[in-house]
Amino acid sequence: MKRFIIASFALMLGLQAVNAQPVPGTDENIPYLITFGKDGETAWGDDNFVQIIFFSIPADHNSPIFIRVFDPDCGGENDEMKTSWNTKTRFTVYGGAGSCSNKDAQKCNEKGNYKSGTMLLTKTFGSEPTFDGKWYTFGPINPSEGENLPEFGGRTFKLVIEGASGDDGNMYRLFLSRNGNNNVKVDGAFAYYFKYKFRMHDSGTEVSHIYPYIDNRVVSIKQSNFDWDSDGFLRIISVSKNGVMMKTSNDNEWQSSTHKIDDAEKNSSWDIQMIKSKSKPLKNNNVVIYLENQYGELLPFYSVPIGGIPKYKYTIGVKPKK
Repeated sequence: MKRFIIASFALMLGLQAVNAQPVPGTDENIPYLITFGKDGETAWGDDNFVQIIFFSIPADHNSPIFIRVFDPDCGGENDEMKTSWNTKTRFTVYGGAGSCSNKDAQKCNEKGNYKSGTMLLTKTFGSEPTFDGKWYTFGPINPSEGENLPEFGGRTFKLVIEGASGDDGNMYRLFLSRNGNNNVKVDGAFAYYFKYKFRMHDSGTEVSHIYPYIDNRVVSIKQSNFDWDSDGFLRIISVSKNGVMMKTSNDNEWQSSTHKIDDAEKNSSWDIQMIKSKSKPLKNNNVVIYLENQYGELLPFYSVPIGGIPKYKYTIGVKPKK
């Protein structure tokens, strides 16, 4: 998949990278990622029990990196039990040629060879209290073991999270670090993902965000969301869109809507805002979302909004009076 990304992309990304280390990202305001066991029910908010996260490291970074997972077990207060704790979750780090560029790793269905590349590290977690509410560290990892993808910022690694067994929901967070014992940012590094599965806030006062980057090839975007449970609404904020609504799904269903890209939006980010119902906010609401361009290619979300959080420009499209 070819992506024509302008030179200022890397510059803007570097300027924003201070907040790019955690997943979910600070600006996203999403409490947790979630993956259910492979025997789970899709109606609980996971369409196929696999999540893929990519990490990009600048090409000139030579010291070891670490991928840290908060609360990797499935059996504590942050997780979602169905009947009894019976779930195991496998976390696997991949690098090398094809690990991230393989098209199967960038599709919405997580089928085929999405585990492409060289397996570097793997561990399966059950309900062990040892890891409940604590950080587990994968590493040290040599940056040279990542796949070289200049169009995505440098050396890239893939983390595949799978519900190996069971039917409970495992909620967790990630951090890309240059220290194995603490969360210390890697300058210029960031995370991205083509499909995102996460837990919404319970409170109706919280607004969560995701930030796709619109390159100059994109003419239109089709968004698809799963199991939104009619919990509020989705809207777009950009330089030329001020709250354009997206269709939202009901329980255990997909819903899609297509949105045209204005010229002013190219080479900038969207802010897709997820605004919960204030009158009857749902608790424990897990959702899935992805975006496609007019060619059916998935567009990446970034853990940091490229170029900063977009703001609507009221002057765009306004014609002066004659």
